[in-house]
Amino acid sequence: MSDEKSLEQQKKEAAQKAKEEAMRRIAEKKSEATEEGAISPEKTKEELKREAAAKAKEAAAKRLAEKQAQESGESEEPAAEKTKEELKREAAAKAKEAAAKRLAEKQAQESGESEEPAAEKTKEELKRESAAKAKEAAAKRLAEKQAQESGESEEPAAEKTKEELKREAAAKAKEAAAKRLAEKQAQESGESGEPAAEKTKEELKREAAEKAKAAAAKRLAEKQAAEGESQQEGPEDIDVAKQKAAAAAKAKAAAAAKAKAAALAKQNRESGDAEGSADDEKAKAVAAAKAKAAAAAKAKAAAQATAGGGDADDEKAKAIAAAKAKAAAAAAAKAKAGASSDAAKEKEEQKPSPNQPYLDKYVKVIKEHLGDVLEDSYINRLSKDVPTLVAKQDTYYKIAEFLKFNEQLSFEYLSELHGTDFVTHMEVYVHFYSYKNRQSVALKVKIDRDEPGINSLAKLWEGANWPEREAYDLLGIKFTGHPNLTRIMLPDEWVGYPLRKDYEPYDVEV
Repeated sequence: MSDEKSLEQQKKEAAQKAKEEAMRRIAEKKSEATEEGAISPEKTKEELKREAAAKAKEAAAKRLAEKQAQESGESEEPAAEKTKEELKREAAAKAKEAAAKRLAEKQAQESGESEEPAAEKTKEELKRESAAKAKEAAAKRLAEKQAQESGESEEPAAEKTKEELKREAAAKAKEAAAKRLAEKQAQESGESGEPAAEKTKEELKREAAEKAKAAAAKRLAEKQAAEGESQQEGPEDIDVAKQKAAAAAKAKAAAAAKAKAAALAKQNRESGDAEGSADDEKAKAVAAAKAKAAAAAKAKAAAQATAGGGDADDEKAKAIAAAKAKAAAAAAAKAKAGASSDAAKEKEEQKPSPNQPYLDKYVKVIKEHLGDVLEDSYINRLSKDVPTLVAKQDTYYKIAEFLKFNEQLSFEYLSELHGTDFVTHMEVYVHFYSYKNRQSVALKVKIDRDEPGINSLAKLWEGANWPEREAYDLLGIKFTGHPNLTRIMLPDEWVGYPLRKDYEPYDVEV
């Protein structure tokens, strides 16, 4: 060769020739496809591209090898030798660039774009660019819409992301809701625009309770005032009202006595007691006489009310005397009925209870192990003949513990516990059950009413925890050793114990 060329120039020439050859083959293939009408559907566009790229690589590599062989044989000073692998990599890279360039040109021709192809980009880059453009367009449209709705200026604000726009919209909605709530509260309370200091839940409760008490006191005062106004009416109207009330009370009492006598007569007829039947007849006669007397008194009161005369004090005295007589008659009838029922009970008590052997067994075992610790024992016929043990106040816990842990008794389940106010004293009643023996027993103890207190059974039976709290809450009985002796139904600030016979409501609302 007259003019030696560098290796780089030779590479460029080889690449250019490979490119021209590839373009020529593509043009020939296109002309053939145009003549045939369409490309065979057997191969996809991607497969054709891969095949063309592979063929272009092979042709380029072949030509490059031939040219290098010619140049290495002709030139006296060969260029720096390169390995076969490096040459292959360079040829492959150039073939890829040529194939990508041809693909870009083809896409430009198909889409009607200009003849100068744009910068080559991969499929992933094109996707990312199109997604970014779509996001920018959407954000721009959203900004323009918000600007139109708010009436802002034509110059759009700085573009914001979708998340920032969402946060701003949520913040604006919260501010608007808070503003509306504040306005509503201000309108309801009628107070000034400056809100008062926040109050605790307890203070609000106290204020509500005070308001309720004040309202109740106001209603009570209004009622008392109305009653006072009614009392200011004339003495004749008061006397007439008293007479009518007395007559109505007599009639009501007579009807009640008649119903009671009828029920008693029916019971005696079923039992076949001749004496009871005679008593029923007497009771009926007494009730009829009382009803007749009540009717006469009612008629007399009505006549006096119509006449409008009579001395008020005399009528009052008569009403009192009639009430006393009526009470005495009712007491006599009750005593007679009680005597007959007591006789029937005595007959029933003559039959031994099926649980008497169990009671005898319990008393015997307790006396053998604990000594004289029981105050009394009996069969409670009013409660399914349950054997009942009455403990002394100082032996109550000891007996309960023995009932649970003794192998012969084994009362491991506490089914019920409650307290009762008998005015003169209080009682605590406990019911136990033995799953081992399938038997029941009741244990009760009498305690002082002024200072009611007894040992807690919560250490022995967990089931005694809440019932003891209930007895404390409603009766004021204090259980020594209880793990948490507090009110269970009423609030801690409640005054008094509602199940005591002398309970008086402290709260005016009750």
